Amino acid sequence: MIALLALVSFSAAALIQVVIALVIVGVVLFLLEQLPLDATIRVVIKVVVILAVCLWLLRTFGVV
Repeated sequence: MIALLALVSFSAAALIQVVIALVIVGVVLFLLEQLPLDATIRVVIKVVVILAVCLWLLRTFGVV
């Protein structure tokens, strides 16, 4: 409930910045798939990036 209230109080510019950041992270993860890396290294990098983005989103919306 608190997260929804924080989302409503955000301005449109802030939401656009969040969407742009998520698109950039998605492109980075896509490009990571194209690199010739070992599968375990690729998975570790993906997990770290996804966890960092989740924590960033939680902080941005005021949940954490």
